[in-house]
Amino acid sequence: MTEIPGLDGLLGVEHLEATADKVVVRFTIDERHLQPFGIPHGGVYCAVHESTASVAGLLWLNGKGVAVGTNNSTDFLRQAKVGDTITTTATPIHRGRTQQLWHLDSVDEDGKLIAQGQVRLANLEQEVPPEALAHFAGIAPA
Repeated sequence: MTEIPGLDGLLGVEHLEATADKVVVRFTIDERHLQPFGIPHGGVYCAVHESTASVAGLLWLNGKGVAVGTNNSTDFLRQAKVGDTITTTATPIHRGRTQQLWHLDSVDEDGKLIAQGQVRLANLEQEVPPEALAHFAGIAPA
């Protein structure tokens, strides 16, 4: 488990880069990511995509609210296996007053596309818990 709270921590997600314009995370496939018959569960990619886009959306809002998922469309293109390290990158398609749309690519260590998707976020005007932004301080590239 990583220091990240919630589902990302349970899935072993590590944040490599976190800015308002791009968020990059990675995780290594292990037994907790598998369906009962031994292959990675597609829901893992959906969850990582939504969390990664939500972090990007939160950073883009810059303390003026939170971003929550309203739609998640993820296509599974290639099967990964236990031991594969997956890197997921979120980049913006659209960022507006009430909603955002983010593109996500999940690739293996050879750069082969494993899953890709889009996540739509709603921008909510509510106070951002200080710990939500504090976790990402220092992750942005120098």
